[in-house]
Amino acid sequence: MSHPHPELGPPPPLPEGGLRVTPLGGLGEIGRNMTVFEYGGRLLIVDCGVLFPEEEQPGIDLILPDFSSIRDRLDDIEGIVLTHGHEDHIGGVPFLLREKPDIPLIGSKLTLALIEAKLQEHRIRPYTLQVAEGQRERIGPFDCEFVAVNHSIPDALAVAIRTPAGMAVHTGDFKMDQLPLDRRLTDLHAFARLSEEGIDLLLSDSTNAEVPGFVPPERDISNVLRQVFAGARKRIIVASFASHVHRIQQILDAAYEYGRRVAFVGRSMVRNMGIARDLGYLKVPPGLVVDVKTLDDLPDSEVVLVCTGSQGEPMAALSRMANRDHQIRIVDGDTVILASSLIPGNENAVYRVINGLTRWGANVVHKGNAKVHVSGHASAGELLYFYNICRPKNLMPVHGEWRHLRANAELGALTGVPHDRIVIAEDGVVVDLVQGKAKISGKVQAGYVYVDGLSVGDVGEPALKDRKILGDEGIISVFVVMDASTGKITGGPHIQARGSGIEDSAFVDVIPRITEALERSAQDGVVEAHQLQQLIRRTLGKWVSDTYRRRPMILPVVVEV
Repeated sequence: MSHPHPELGPPPPLPEGGLRVTPLGGLGEIGRNMTVFEYGGRLLIVDCGVLFPEEEQPGIDLILPDFSSIRDRLDDIEGIVLTHGHEDHIGGVPFLLREKPDIPLIGSKLTLALIEAKLQEHRIRPYTLQVAEGQRERIGPFDCEFVAVNHSIPDALAVAIRTPAGMAVHTGDFKMDQLPLDRRLTDLHAFARLSEEGIDLLLSDSTNAEVPGFVPPERDISNVLRQVFAGARKRIIVASFASHVHRIQQILDAAYEYGRRVAFVGRSMVRNMGIARDLGYLKVPPGLVVDVKTLDDLPDSEVVLVCTGSQGEPMAALSRMANRDHQIRIVDGDTVILASSLIPGNENAVYRVINGLTRWGANVVHKGNAKVHVSGHASAGELLYFYNICRPKNLMPVHGEWRHLRANAELGALTGVPHDRIVIAEDGVVVDLVQGKAKISGKVQAGYVYVDGLSVGDVGEPALKDRKILGDEGIISVFVVMDASTGKITGGPHIQARGSGIEDSAFVDVIPRITEALERSAQDGVVEAHQLQQLIRRTLGKWVSDTYRRRPMILPVVVEV
């Protein structure tokens, strides 16, 4: 198995007749999926998603793929194929189209409807090509065939990309539920047909590669939800992804059966479910869904609220309910259902929300204590089955952390893919398919691009490090006025602390040390403000460290008069 090396340099020019594959997100992480295919100087992008921030990225709203390696080649992009409508696959599209709004978007009916609604908020009207399973389209030099796959959102597609260099198949996210709610199966017949033609490179979803066996069918959840609804005394509040149409359908069915009305809470939930209903993907009995404002007129035993926040996102509706920062206030006897899996890295945030809800008396039902969610990704048994059907000549695991990629590679090897034809890459690692063999040829920049409010890419790792220090250790400011000609102190030092846990009165002990250091510096002829600030920072920092074993941010200000 080939794997990247930290010393990889920029890739050489792509050999004539070769296919280049560059993942810019989604490898080594769960989210911001984006893969660039290149043939004959033209580019085809599959997916462009976002990653949601973790605790060590305070203040960040979203994390984007790094577009720098393609920024000077935007005119070479033939289109963006979107495999399905989840945020980790479409959320980055508005930010790429800001740079070139006329890049065509190719996807299924629901996927395009979801991204068009999102782009409307960015005031972008995209060029789109709607496709369906079984359809084949020529997109520049890329001959693309679309294959139905089953996932936790309707209308998901895999894409087979034919070029003179060979055929690459990108699965997108998929599983092999044999009893799907919408009766839309992963098209194994189509994959077998592609296998007969010859799959030269298979890029396969790795998210559940460590999980043995097969994913249980979605319909198993319906009975569990009925039991929860039957036992609920007051309101039922369900948290789910705003795009999980299948799960919301099950909630609507249970609410209808038990005589409850449903209200959607949160802009993205209202928008997406409205789109799904209008397109016929969500079947809503007349009168079942009502506006949240009308719920006050209904008894609690007839109310269901569907909101976002299943991953503990701090600004989502459920987190705000747990913190008593939402118009909907949790009361004793409410039932809360977290109808989703835990995305790796979100565990602490989710359990914090569960604890907050429980504190107010809610009965919280989640994957840990009831079967209220099944994964949308193929487990090891399904992947083995899939590889035996596809028989790829080269395998490149995608969509997952390192442990998932490695586990997926091992599954491929078990089914007979030669070890030297399994490529474990990471974001930015360039893989070339030349003369039927895939190998790593270099690396391009593919770091995190942070979205902070209206700012995109302006906040970097140094700023996040400062924010983390501020959040963990606080800040101490020091204000000193000096005579510009003599270097003598004419005012201060005045010291104030915020968030450091140190009382301002405690700094009486260190002020003489700072004064002495500054006077000594003036005697040595050092009167430049920046040097004096550094001296103050060192002196105060050492005292705080020795006295309190803390490392707050120290902000010295020297004013010369």
